[in-house]
Amino acid sequence: RGSSDATCPVAALQTWLKLARIAHGPLFRRVTGQGKAVGAERLNDQEVARLVKRTALAAGVRGDLSEGDRAEKFSGHSLRAGLASSAEVDERYVQKQLGHTSAEMPRRYQRRRDRFRVNLTRASGL
Repeated sequence: RGSSDATCPVAALQTWLKLARIAHGPLFRRVTGQGKAVGAERLNDQEVARLVKRTALAAGVRGDLSEGDRAEKFSGHSLRAGLASSAEVDERYVQKQLGHTSAEMPRRYQRRRDRFRVNLTRASGL
């Protein structure tokens, strides 16, 4: 459990199951009717991509870009990339979790993470 109910994934899941009245079947489902109806079918990849785009736009992520450019940059893959880039574990665990056959892909995510973590100017003593 998380340190606070407001950020606890277990509490969020329990709330979702209760409000969506889910007793069995798919966990992640489409919400329609301006958030008032929960479908019976699972979310598909296109719906997840639309949710990611909509959420990134609403949150103002990469506000330096136009809305069209931001919509192009964010997708369902952003979830995988974000997880892999932020995980502070050995790249072989990232490779296994995400099902990559090559070690090159986790290395790309590792470089992306390190790009923001390692400040060369500070490291050189400047």
